[in-house]
Amino acid sequence: MVSDAADSHLASAYGRLLALLVDSPHVDVFLDQVVRVAAEVVTPAVACGLTVRRDGGVFTVAASDDLAAQADEIQYGADEGPCLQALRSGRAVEVVDLREDGRWCRYREHALRLGIVSSLSLPMTVDGETVGALNLYGTGPAAFDERARRQAVTFTDQGTAALTVMLRQADQALLHRQLTDAMASRSVIDQALGVLMGQQRCTAAEAFALLRQASQHRNRKLRDVAAEIIKQVTGTSPQPAPGFVAPRPHT
Repeated sequence: MVSDAADSHLASAYGRLLALLVDSPHVDVFLDQVVRVAAEVVTPAVACGLTVRRDGGVFTVAASDDLAAQADEIQYGADEGPCLQALRSGRAVEVVDLREDGRWCRYREHALRLGIVSSLSLPMTVDGETVGALNLYGTGPAAFDERARRQAVTFTDQGTAALTVMLRQADQALLHRQLTDAMASRSVIDQALGVLMGQQRCTAAEAFALLRQASQHRNRKLRDVAAEIIKQVTGTSPQPAPGFVAPRPHT
């Protein structure tokens, strides 16, 4: 019965992704939905982020919440961690209990402070090239049992298949601009969070809550409110993030 329910949930999730491909071809919206659905489908994951390559570097293009975004960013700063290893190796990487895991010492300490104890990172491969990694985080040890791992792998395969369709159908110039816009938005929001943390002497989570409240109160997009904060402090509009290098199709 549990297996049947899990299979039904996965089928429903895949249906949502396929519907999104039809209803909204914008890749940033699609990727945002992928991480949110993943966090719902793969239990007991509490957060999910999606890491992609760009110009030889990496970037979180979508996150289900601020916990996932912070966990990803810690790895980029340390240049090590499970999501980076999955992206670089093209293989799944699991952390059963970070408190007892000797890998990635620079990442480990900061992740534990966030409350992350276990994780599962799965590569997303399009046309033979690993273009991203789906990162699932848990706050307890051994969060991802065999059933959860199976759910995660199946969902990642589904998400990758849908992403492949989008990559193949979308105009490459339009796709490039949409990915760049998505990353630019995240960059602007991160800059504004840094400003708020300095001004209010608060944590990143508290700064994000303040930014979201301002967005809702003013009925404006989160990125626009973030850009206004940066301009008030610096006197100039925020600079866009570097462009995303889309994978070249194989001939």
